[in-house]
Amino acid sequence: MPDLLLELFSEEIPARMQARAAEDLKKLVTDGLVEAGLTYAGAGAFSTPRRLVLALEGLSAESPTLSEERKGPRADAPEKALEGFLRATGLTKDQLELRDDKKGQTYFATIVKPGRPAEDILAEVIPATIRNFPWPKSMRWGAGPLRWVRPLHSILCILSDEAGARMVPFDVDGLATGDTTEGHRFMAPGRFSVSGFDDYAAKLKKAHVVLSAEERADHIWHDATNMAFAAGLEVVEDKGLLAEVAGLVEWPVVLMGEIGADFLALPPEVLQTSMREHQKFFSVRNPATGRIERFITVANRETADHGATILAGNGKVLAARLSDAKFFWENDLRVARADIAQWTRSLENVTFHNRLGTQAARIDRIAALARDLAPALGADPDQAETAARIAKADLSSEMVYEFPELQGLMGRYYASAAGYPAEVAAAAQDHYSPLGPSDDVPTAPLSVAVALADKLDTLAGFWAIDEKPTGSKDPYALRRAALGVIRLVLTNGLSLPLDRFIDAQLVRIEAAVNAALDEDTLEALLGEIAEHGVFGGAFHALKDRLDDLHEDVLALENKVPDASDDLLRFIHDRLKVHLKGEGIRHDVIDACLALPGADDLARLVRRAEALSAFLGSEDGANLLQGYKRAANILAQAEAKDGVEYRFGADVKFAETTEEKALFAALSEAGQAIAPALESDDFPAAMAVMAGLRAPIDAFFEAVQVNDENEILRRNRLNLLHEITASCARIADLSRIEG
Repeated sequence: MPDLLLELFSEEIPARMQARAAEDLKKLVTDGLVEAGLTYAGAGAFSTPRRLVLALEGLSAESPTLSEERKGPRADAPEKALEGFLRATGLTKDQLELRDDKKGQTYFATIVKPGRPAEDILAEVIPATIRNFPWPKSMRWGAGPLRWVRPLHSILCILSDEAGARMVPFDVDGLATGDTTEGHRFMAPGRFSVSGFDDYAAKLKKAHVVLSAEERADHIWHDATNMAFAAGLEVVEDKGLLAEVAGLVEWPVVLMGEIGADFLALPPEVLQTSMREHQKFFSVRNPATGRIERFITVANRETADHGATILAGNGKVLAARLSDAKFFWENDLRVARADIAQWTRSLENVTFHNRLGTQAARIDRIAALARDLAPALGADPDQAETAARIAKADLSSEMVYEFPELQGLMGRYYASAAGYPAEVAAAAQDHYSPLGPSDDVPTAPLSVAVALADKLDTLAGFWAIDEKPTGSKDPYALRRAALGVIRLVLTNGLSLPLDRFIDAQLVRIEAAVNAALDEDTLEALLGEIAEHGVFGGAFHALKDRLDDLHEDVLALENKVPDASDDLLRFIHDRLKVHLKGEGIRHDVIDACLALPGADDLARLVRRAEALSAFLGSEDGANLLQGYKRAANILAQAEAKDGVEYRFGADVKFAETTEEKALFAALSEAGQAIAPALESDDFPAAMAVMAGLRAPIDAFFEAVQVNDENEILRRNRLNLLHEITASCARIADLSRIEG
């Protein structure tokens, strides 16, 4: 069984495209070969800046011969039917076979598809792959129609086995295959022939080309860390940059240079960002001071002066870049120390969204919400409002304009320079977090207050204007914002009634965007929300206080609760996705969501975790079956009789020992569950419920619910309701599957 070596040699492929392109090449070629009937033992894909490579081991020498039997028309069928069958099969009449069938004698055809050599199949599959390759961007060159990411220079395609190597002949738009390749552009120019993958990889290395991207990355990191260690320094880890740089060079040569003394006082994050984004340099840090003092660059060749000229040129370019960063930093510091609020005022001219107003208006809303949230989080309301007002000030700074990824971080530096307390400055950096499922979550109360206010305002704003995510589209990252709310609440164990804060923010947004409320009415309604906790009760209290409300205000009575409920459902959906990764089933969460207080996410999760553990036990599983049995019998009886059996069973009508025991058990459980639920001790409440398993099992074993005596029947049906009602205090078990 031969091995295949395929190389597509071109001009430099962008580093960000190489890994995906190598995998696409492997998938497209192997899928095409398998579809054509060939098999292979193993496949490997490789990429360098100038080549994509596919190596297949143990490829079939030819596709198998296939035999297919087809049933044709009956012997007495019209001649035209037989002619059509012959055309479809490509056979003649004398090649058909007549057999007895249940409907009479029938023609059968045996079609044999002979196997094809691997070379013939490769000559079809590979050109089709090249012509239809899924590059994110591609180009044409010369006069031909072929498109590739960069001009394609040569195609190496050979099959090798014990008998030797042979070229697979085909061409793609005039570009014919061969058995030669090139090494390093500068250090080993000229073409050379190869006879198989091992020979190819070995000769490439002699020609100063490291084929494996992983090997290049390992070499870069090894040399970089050794150089830094020898100088008493350490390289700042950056896996994304390492992968990118490994895609920029075929023969990595690691060099370390110094940063000018004028730039060492810049914040380390500024140095690191500038060098990474503009120069693709690694930062080298002094572990004693935390300062970035040197840089690592990776050249693509060895030089006679051991990289001195390269370092000198890179140093000049870096100095120019860092001079810009130094100017931005010093100018921003002067502004921050003089009056950081002028940056916030300038955001009055920056539109956040054409229907949600300016960034400055949004900051006002976030500051108001942060003040509301602060007491529930153990933060000072005045500090929370102050932190929220300056948290986005750095958006107007020159540094963040140049490096948007530094927003928040620079806000901390500038807030500190302006004389704000450390916790206020930290809130400026932390309020964007968490940005994703693995990002760190702020834990300082002030930072949590501002971060929650920022995310809740974003969600409430887009819900107020009905710009919600649809399908896979989420242009405003609202799913990420909802996950951020969830992680902030759960990580910090916050018992927080979200409904109240969502309603308040929706009202603020309606007042700001639609001018639906005057200032006095807005303050009155927000005060009622703070007192009553939900919009509906607050609105009715406001109507009782104020005799005359404008029709725009009355219109909010339905709009705000609808938007609030829908937003809370969206957050719950995100919570289900989040908890699924922790092994909690969606039906368990649904069972807990059905109970009041589902806007307290931390309490909801504690209940769901306890319920999940309980249902995973033998007692929990059996109790669930008892609950479902009781609920089913009760539902059938109510449907049949047209009445509800929910008005209290009476123990004086109990006849059997098992029936009386169940009455007693339910009474004791009710008394024990109440204090456990009041203290949010859900495991204790579940343990009480577990004690109901035995009396419920005994009841169903010994008692006939649908007794002929109507009084006994009604009493027992009411007792079944007592079972379901007791369980419903823990969760809505009707939503549990299975």
